[in-house]
Amino acid sequence: MFEIQPMDAATFRQQTRRSTLIVAVLFLLLAMLFSSVAVALFGEPDGDNLRFNVGGVFLAFLLTGALLRGRFWHQSWMAPAVYSWRLKRSLMSVTNVMHHLTAAVAQNDPTAMKVLRFYHLGLMQMHELDGNASDQGQLWREVEEHKQRMQAQGLDTEQTRLDPAWLEGLKQVSR
Repeated sequence: MFEIQPMDAATFRQQTRRSTLIVAVLFLLLAMLFSSVAVALFGEPDGDNLRFNVGGVFLAFLLTGALLRGRFWHQSWMAPAVYSWRLKRSLMSVTNVMHHLTAAVAQNDPTAMKVLRFYHLGLMQMHELDGNASDQGQLWREVEEHKQRMQAQGLDTEQTRLDPAWLEGLKQVSR
């Protein structure tokens, strides 16, 4: 279950830049450390030590990934980046069933209408958070038309959460 949360775009971008910088610096430090240690332990003076340098970088990549998912993922300084990742994953899960979704929306299926509204709201927030106003403008007409269709059916237009069961239901209905 994912729920769209209100966020200030400028603060979001500042916090995600900071967390990205922290992870990038950590990766660079680990890559230099592991490459240097590998060359010092296994390398040859005046020899080709490229494989040890690459091995150190690869090991740093693996360790950074493990630290990111294991330790950093639940830290408060990573919360905006994690939220963005979860938002984009939720939008992608809707995109993956879009052909089922559009068919169900055409038949005025209430669940499909809710999912499409969530998709529109999530996409608009993603564009806002990423500072991508040009794509948001192109989407506006479609969003408003769908919102009016929902209001005409008496459906709540504030669909800020996505229930994975709704997506499974859409797949089952179209089979």
